[in-house]
Amino acid sequence: MTISILHRMTGVALSVGLIAFVLWLASIAIGAGAYEAVAGFMGTIIGRLLLLGWSFAFFFHLANGIRHLFWDVGIGFEMRQANASAWFVVVATVLMTAGYWFLLYDPRSLI
Repeated sequence: MTISILHRMTGVALSVGLIAFVLWLASIAIGAGAYEAVAGFMGTIIGRLLLLGWSFAFFFHLANGIRHLFWDVGIGFEMRQANASAWFVVVATVLMTAGYWFLLYDPRSLI
């Protein structure tokens, strides 16, 4: 039940993140001053925490969406399987988020 609630919450967070993304795109279209203001805010600790939260929400929503695809074909409904897949979603989300931020800040890891 907790994973289902988190799935809905991350969907809402991604919607808010989409608004922020559109504002960022609009700032590019408006000009350098607007872009520098948005980029400057995203460079602050609050901006980085928002970006971290949105990336976590994206990976959680992705992993849990894949879990739901298995449910759509009737796989994984037993309590033991449902609990195991819920933990898999949480672990996969943390690993994907950490991997994304590692690759984002360590360009040598792409070589």
